[in-house]
Amino acid sequence: MPEPQSPRPDDNGGAIAATGAGGAMDLATSEGGTLERQRGGPDGGPDGGRGSGPEAGPGGESTGRPHSLWSDAWRDLRRNPVFVLSGLVIVFLVLISLWPSLITSGNPLSCDLARAQDGSRPGHPFGFNGQGCDVYTRTVHGARTSVVVGVLASLGVAVVGSVLGGLAGFHGGFWDAVLSRVTDIFFGIPVVLGGLVLLSVVTSSTVWPVIGFMVLLGWPQISRIARGSVITVKQNDFVQAARALGASSPRLMLRHILPNAVAPVIVVATIALGTFIALEATLSYLGVGLKPPTVSWGIDISDASPYIRNSPHMLLWPAGALAVTVLAFIMLGDAVRDALDPKLR
Repeated sequence: MPEPQSPRPDDNGGAIAATGAGGAMDLATSEGGTLERQRGGPDGGPDGGRGSGPEAGPGGESTGRPHSLWSDAWRDLRRNPVFVLSGLVIVFLVLISLWPSLITSGNPLSCDLARAQDGSRPGHPFGFNGQGCDVYTRTVHGARTSVVVGVLASLGVAVVGSVLGGLAGFHGGFWDAVLSRVTDIFFGIPVVLGGLVLLSVVTSSTVWPVIGFMVLLGWPQISRIARGSVITVKQNDFVQAARALGASSPRLMLRHILPNAVAPVIVVATIALGTFIALEATLSYLGVGLKPPTVSWGIDISDASPYIRNSPHMLLWPAGALAVTVLAFIMLGDAVRDALDPKLR
């Protein structure tokens, strides 16, 4: 039996391939080119058809990797000036929270009544408060309290809300209905009024009662977002295929659903971090949040309020630091939301 011959070019740009019976068969241009590449033709390498495409290098070896949502988001974030600016502000806040001695050597609890309400002077650029404490030193040290409260409250809310909302969205049924009604009850509680009621009976001056209150009233929002995201992802074909192949519920949740449903939770938790910082300052200003000797921007703002006419510097600097911090985290969350939203691509 004669061996098949290599296809020879046709005048019309196609190819003519020999059949096993000695006849000929016309091929389209694409099929002819495929045969040529398989035999190491001009468009194909010796490896059998892995030509040099946009992602391939010499010899047919791939030089790039497929882009994921996270890699595309990171590339967009690096080019976003809003993300860069807010990120630099947050990095600076974290640094002075961990090591306040980098920019100040004073003690925030060291006060001199003889300097009460004095303005700026050498070595004390922000002046003194009503008790003679250095406003600059207290503003720097107050960043630690705000960052700790915001980060821990956001983590607690994200974990509790994601677990409850994710399980409800994955299993559905009775527990989903129960969680929906519970979240409706919590959404009906005013946050500030709830703080006045719950924290007024707490005598501790640490940050933990405030963080616990924020987690208690903050998880329903994350829970609803996580529930909706899980319901959307679990209907995708790749999840149904994994279920048909016998994947267990924990494997479906951890390996297939969670990595694709966590993006909205990250966005909302980032924006909520700035909100929690503002809420801590509000509760401390009202006298039910953090209490002295804890150094807090909310406490300093509350102490400076009666002297706003005569000594506005006492209120200006801690309030300005609070506003910049909250704005930085909200801008960061907005930038992350835009980068992770596929509709904006």
